[in-house]
Amino acid sequence: MPLWQELPLLLIVAFCLAVLIRTFLVQAFFIPSGSMEETLLVGDRVLVNKVLYDIREPMRGEVVVFEGPANWAPENQVDKDAGFFAELGRTVGDLVGFSQPGEKDFIKRVIGLPGDTVSCCDVQGRVFVNGYPLDESAYVYEDSPLDATPNPKQCTARRFGPIKVEPGQMFVMGDHRGVSQDSRCQGQVPIDNVIGRAFVILWPSGRWGWLPVPDTFKNVPKSASGPAGPRVTKAPELPLVPDMVLAPLAVSLTVSTRSARQERLRRRRW
Repeated sequence: MPLWQELPLLLIVAFCLAVLIRTFLVQAFFIPSGSMEETLLVGDRVLVNKVLYDIREPMRGEVVVFEGPANWAPENQVDKDAGFFAELGRTVGDLVGFSQPGEKDFIKRVIGLPGDTVSCCDVQGRVFVNGYPLDESAYVYEDSPLDATPNPKQCTARRFGPIKVEPGQMFVMGDHRGVSQDSRCQGQVPIDNVIGRAFVILWPSGRWGWLPVPDTFKNVPKSASGPAGPRVTKAPELPLVPDMVLAPLAVSLTVSTRSARQERLRRRRW
């Protein structure tokens, strides 16, 4: 096929592949607020594994993207009066996984699972899960004041609980405890609302890096009731997901370059 016919076809194929990948495998998620600082900054883009929790349940310490329950106040304000072209760009961006999140999309760290008892604090201001004190120094930024009076409608105090995580629910908190509105004051989140696990910072390039589970969660004892953890001992991760996302575009450029060379050779022969 001539280049002018082949290139649009390849772009359509690449777009369709990107939509399929976004729908079933991974999605790029834009960080809209400072509730996960300094782990995630406003404007960061992370890749979210959307198939992992089809295989197993979330684990404590993982950073997850989820749809907030109806009672959760939105962290990201969406301009509902945007013009036609802005809405069109947002729709196309959402199809390929590079749009800003909706009002009810949240990203937090899983602290407690069904059956767990979560509370805070001891004299050192630590969060307890099933009686085990978490060492959160590696990821918590600007914690809430220890001496502030607990407010059930605002996460302005560090003290809360003890709270028993209900079946099918999870207890989540932001890493920037001083500003994060999370399960401390907004309630637990249904596990069925989870969109996927954020596992790598994709952009900006200077902040590229994985989002591992902190070591402190490996020592949390099993809860007295409810599931102890994932349904399988190890689930397949997607370490090469960025390559999967970029592959269609790379193939398109490679084939197009080859076609252009062939076209030039034909003209020389003529």
